[in-house]
Order: sequence, then structure tokens, then C-alpha cells
Amino acid sequence: MLSFKGFKAKDLCDPHLSPTRRTFLRVGGCGMLGLSLPSLLKMQNAAASEKHVGGPGWGKAKSIILLYLQGGPSQLDLWDPKENLPDNAKSVFKPISTKIPGVKFTENLPQLSQVNDRFTMIRSMSYTPNGLFNHTAAIYQMMTGYTTDKVSPSGQLEPPSPKDFPNFGSNIVKMRPLDEPMLPFVMLPRPLQESNVVGKGGTAGFLGKAFDPYTLYPDGDDMDMDKMSRIKIDDLQLRPEVFSVRLQRRARLRDLLNAQMPQINEAVESFELDQYYDQALSLIVSGRARDAFNLSAESDEIRDAYGRNTFGQSCLLARRLVEAGTRVVEVIWPKVANSDNHSWDHHTGLSKRMKDQSAPMLDSALSTLITDMDTRGLLEDTLVVAVGEFGRSPQRGVSTSGNNNSDDGRDHWPYCYTAVMAGAGTKRGYIHGKSDKTASAPLENPVHPAELLATIYHSFGIAPETIVYNHLNQPRELVKAEAISALMA
Repeated sequence: MLSFKGFKAKDLCDPHLSPTRRTFLRVGGCGMLGLSLPSLLKMQNAAASEKHVGGPGWGKAKSIILLYLQGGPSQLDLWDPKENLPDNAKSVFKPISTKIPGVKFTENLPQLSQVNDRFTMIRSMSYTPNGLFNHTAAIYQMMTGYTTDKVSPSGQLEPPSPKDFPNFGSNIVKMRPLDEPMLPFVMLPRPLQESNVVGKGGTAGFLGKAFDPYTLYPDGDDMDMDKMSRIKIDDLQLRPEVFSVRLQRRARLRDLLNAQMPQINEAVESFELDQYYDQALSLIVSGRARDAFNLSAESDEIRDAYGRNTFGQSCLLARRLVEAGTRVVEVIWPKVANSDNHSWDHHTGLSKRMKDQSAPMLDSALSTLITDMDTRGLLEDTLVVAVGEFGRSPQRGVSTSGNNNSDDGRDHWPYCYTAVMAGAGTKRGYIHGKSDKTASAPLENPVHPAELLATIYHSFGIAPETIVYNHLNQPRELVKAEAISALMA
């Protein structure tokens, strides 16, 4: 009996999930059985894949749109309101009924309240933080499934590194490559960021730059709501003097030259230059990506429905990209964490900022995206996920992360928050998990961020335990967790 299985959350200060002495003895006995470690890992990976093949939702997703609500939206003030609370905990916003009997949202989400019969809500997202639960560390965990080793005293992480674990989108496009000329992975309209740490958790890390996302960051600051009308896609444009036929002729000339230079071909074979050149050429000549970015092709009615703001137009563009064949689209909330205005990081001014800025943008964009994609049949094989890195504290005005909070503000709270999932085999009108009377902890069915990622991989027909190799050629599981089958129809 052989075992070398990774353990969910063993890097999150959970000693009861650590490998046992028996596990190491099993692995140690492999040499006596004539098995090398690589052979063992290969067998383990195959067994893991076989174990998770099939089941509810397996392989239903062909694409995913992740709406990353960076900053940490307040569950109490959006979609998990609680009544009969003390004044310093209760939301200032009124609860409203939704399409699902007995399920309440706050008045901030009137449109989403009328379409929640089309999506799943997870009201029990939860994890225990390792050290300070700051945005950067939580973002990295949500995007990669792993925690980081090095966190500064202030809670900030080091800048992105080629040694980082890959963003889940990079793993997906590596294992489920496109067979058509389209951008496989797009991130917009700004990078993941807190303070001076930019892009942590948003790259392919040790997979290599070939699997990095195509980043679309239009000019303009976070308060510029019209920036999506100034999208620049110069690297996807054909220069006027270079027609597609002429470009393809150049490609044939390249092939002819390569045929006469076998030594050079052999020297660069490992770089797969022909493959990348052909992919780039097909992408430019086909024009699919270029056409997808043309938001003006949409009617004024649909653009207004999504919202004439950065987030709304980014969600509309995400739908267009998926229609054109993009595998992964990550829409990052267009206001950096640790900031003001429509940032979800509501340490102060929650009642006004939530009502007038952040909530209306989310309400119109997410409700329209789900309805629009459902009407077009895109939810059949597209997974839509909306989630932040954590929620907000049940009590206002207290400090849970070292930040100062006013009486009209809530601090970081990773112990209980809410996520939304729709499409690709997920249940419709389903509430998974339940929070306690103050929305401070799950009462049932807690879901760790790693389990959410495992469910995403499962939706693409990828076993979460699949082994990838890092920059040191060390084996690593995609994520140390199992998919939540209860989320699937």
C-alpha cells in the first residue's frame, strides 16, 4: 500500500492535518519494492486522476469568468444580512426578499435579488489566517491555493517571483490548451495589488511566462470610469502595410529558411519557437481577439445594463472574450485594496461608499452578466465565480488586522464570508453552508478557498491532486483540497 498524498491546508497552521509517521514509512518502503520516487509520483498522480474522474459537474466547464472582488466585500451589508443584532454589528441597510423564499439580501442588491434563482451562493467561505490576514497574502492564497512563506512585519509580501505558485488560470490553460486562434487567458482591467505589491498571485510563476495572462490595463486611474472605451490592443493589430497574405508568406519563408538550418533548429528545439510563432500569427491574422475587444459592437441597451463604468464594461468584455473562445478571464475589481471610494476595503465610510459606489456597480454588472450569459446559452459550459479574499468583521469600529476602523467601517474577516458561482453544472437557486447569527463563523459546511479552487479544476475535468513540477523540478499538487460535489447539480 503506497501513499504520498498531500494534505489540505497543512501549510495553514493545522498540525492535525500534517503527514503521519506511517505515511513516511510507506514512502520509505518504496525503494525496497523497486520503485523510484518519480515512478511513485507518476502512479500517485494517475491514481488521483482516476479517483476524481466523473461525478457531478466533472468536465462541464470550457471556460471561466472570475470576478475578483478584491478588497473584501462585507457579507453583512450585501448578501448575508442578519437581524436582531446590536447596533454596532447590525447593517445600516434594510433586508429585502429575493427569488428564493426565506433568503434575504440587503437593499444594496435589488437586481441580484431577482436572479439568485440562477446561481449558487456559498455563505460559509472560511479559513484561519497564517499570521496577519492582509490583502496580499489572502489574494495569493485565493489565486494559487497556497500560502506564502515570506510575509514582512507589516503583512506585505515580496513582489511576484518566477518561483511563485501559478495562478489557477495559468494551470487551466496549460492543461486545457485552446485549439483555436484566441487569447487563452486574459486579466483586466488592472493588476492584483495592495500598496506597492503589484501582481502577486497573478502570474504563471514556475510554469513560465508562456502561461502568463494577457493583461489589458487601459490608461487612466481607478476613478476614471470611461477607461474601457480607450482599450489599446496594438500588439493584436496588423499594420496597414502588412496584409495577412503577406504575413503568411513571410511565415512560409521562415519555414524554408529553417529547413536549410538543421543545426540551429536542433539548438532551439526545446524553446518551441515555431509553436509560439504560429500561435501568435494565427491570433493576429484571425482577428478574433481584436473583434472581441470591440465593445462598441454592443447595443447601448446592453452596455447600459452592465453599467457604464469600469467594472460593468469589464464584465461585458469578459462575456465577449468567452464567446470568442477565451478559456479564462479574470476581472479584477477596479479599485485597489487599501484605498477609498468604491474600494471594497471599507474601514471607513461604509454606509455611503457601499450604497453609492461599490454595491450598485456589483449589482448591475453581476446580475446582467448572469442573465445575459444564461439567455445566450453560455452558462451551459462557462463557470462564473464572484469572490473576494475575505469578508468584513461582524462588529464595526474594531481592529482585527492592525488597521484603524471608524464606527462606520468594518475590518478584515476571513472566518466567514460569501461567494457566488453560476453555470457549468453548478446548482441553480442553491445556498451552500450557513453562517451563525452574526455572520462571523460557519454553522455548517465551511468551504476553504483551496476547496473552491479544487471545485473549479474539477469543473474543467482536471483532478485537483494533479502533479505539476516547480522551478526546482519538485512535485506539487495543483491544490491540496477536494472539490465540493454538493455545489454541482
